[in-house]
Amino acid sequence: MSDLSVTVDDLELEAVWTDDAPETERALADALPVAGDAVRWGDELYIDVPLDAPLEDASEVVPEGAIAYWPAGSKLCLFWGPTPASVEDEPRAAAPVTVVARVRDTASLGAIDGGARFGLEIAEED
Repeated sequence: MSDLSVTVDDLELEAVWTDDAPETERALADALPVAGDAVRWGDELYIDVPLDAPLEDASEVVPEGAIAYWPAGSKLCLFWGPTPASVEDEPRAAAPVTVVARVRDTASLGAIDGGARFGLEIAEED
């Protein structure tokens, strides 16, 4: 699949599919572009994105930069650091999620203050 473009307010970030959750990735790709006013929970943003997708390769602890889907709540999440559920400094979801993609560089996300507009789309080919 093509690479992804992530927007968080005025930030534009690159992401790549993980290829670990084919059903969820297909469902999300079919729904793109998606965007919404995000809720912030620690160093996580999430928006409503209803998909017909199962929980695949589920985990609560996710890598930094993970873009994950939580089927039980129909939420698309972006993680870049600790959340209130974290045990140490790892990004941790409140419940198991399916990681579908990963942002390549999360350094600029540290400047986010409060909620933000979060969007995801297929990246344009150069």
